[in-house]
Amino acid sequence: MPPSFKPAYLIHGDDHGRIAERRARLRELAERQSGVQGLELFEGDASAPEQVAAALNTMTFAIGRRFLIVDGVERWKDKELDELADALAHLPPETTIAFFAREDGRLKAPPRLHKAVERTGGDISAESSIKPWELPKWVIARARELGLELTPDAARILVAQVGDRQQRLLRELEKLALDLAPPAAAAGGAPVSVDAEQVEALTAASAEHRAWSLADALLSGDPAAATRLYLQTRAQGERLPGLIYWMSSRLREAHRVALALDAGQSPAQVKRTLRMPPRAADRLIADAKRAGADHLRAAIEQVADLELASRGGGPGGASEDTAALLAIRAIAAPAA
Repeated sequence: MPPSFKPAYLIHGDDHGRIAERRARLRELAERQSGVQGLELFEGDASAPEQVAAALNTMTFAIGRRFLIVDGVERWKDKELDELADALAHLPPETTIAFFAREDGRLKAPPRLHKAVERTGGDISAESSIKPWELPKWVIARARELGLELTPDAARILVAQVGDRQQRLLRELEKLALDLAPPAAAAGGAPVSVDAEQVEALTAASAEHRAWSLADALLSGDPAAATRLYLQTRAQGERLPGLIYWMSSRLREAHRVALALDAGQSPAQVKRTLRMPPRAADRLIADAKRAGADHLRAAIEQVADLELASRGGGPGGASEDTAALLAIRAIAAPAA
């Protein structure tokens, strides 16, 4: 059965990723329903209220439903909408128009457009980003809908590993539910408890997770573990530039922590500045204190030299893996 469509849609908010996904989905449905000839796009300079109104008032001989997708309406003003409001009040049959507003600060879809879409009997959807400090609660609530009971630590680790995009977090929760929750739990039975260790093991991109493990081994002063993790990660196809990025990021964060400790801040004060789960923050602080700011600064310089060598700018003829292993053993060696 083909999908049903309303005359008009307004999708707005500051979750730009989700808005882009909805736009792509609507375009796919429109092309499937009416073909490319039944779809009109209004982007950039072509996305002006008067141009959209003119298109709505122009007859078309296309067969089937006509779709118009309009971007950038967050830049529009109420006073510009006279012609468009009239055109929306007299929408031709078998027409669907969708407005997309990627809102930011003062850039908002105008109130008059909201009212005009409502009067057509259309649909208005707000796609708003959750504030970073609210994400763990949001994750716990969405997990419960899928038959999972995440601890607060597990929710924080999921956000730290996956990032703050709600759609990606939801996809990771769905994968967890497939791995861990029986169908009865999702259908209203008792939820399945999920702890932080399970989340750490099962979520986030595996290559990214291995890269973080390598970076942590560097900081913990374990050359053997760091070497083993590097070789495993390379054998599984991870490129050196990606590993360099993660190593450099972790070393710079540890150096910042070491400098703060040297300046007299307490571990508790430093911990409050770190956007990571409590146990991970405690481990990073301990590693940074053990390594010391001087050793970490030298390690950052070694990674910079390694990046230069990986691009063909370093001295000598060693392969990139040989250069990387030498750097890893030097960085992971206990500080003098």
